[in-house]
Amino acid sequence: MRIGEVAEKAGVSVRALRYYEEQELLEAERSPGGQRHYPDSAVSRVRLIQQLYAAGLPSRVVRQALPCVDLGEPPPGLLDQMAAERARIDQRITELLAVRDRLDEVIAVAQSPDSECSHLW
Repeated sequence: MRIGEVAEKAGVSVRALRYYEEQELLEAERSPGGQRHYPDSAVSRVRLIQQLYAAGLPSRVVRQALPCVDLGEPPPGLLDQMAAERARIDQRITELLAVRDRLDEVIAVAQSPDSECSHLW
């Protein structure tokens, strides 16, 4: 599959795919003319990379995690690092839920013109 096809199917830019190659997260074979060719599995791999980035993992952690996904064997220390990242994400979710609840209070007060807003602060 050519780079444009992978980008379109995975919902990313061609530039992102080139970056993933630079970061050693994605591999492509080159044609004699220098064009990149990816296996069909590249689309799902790119989606996984995107999910890991969206979770806030840096490239080096993603790079360490991908062989674990491919081979089923984590390198030393990876599971502890992933558990720490998961705890960080859980903490962020808790914080975001608190912010959402606070916004719900503000919205409810704003929708009731007779209420007093000062009790929210």
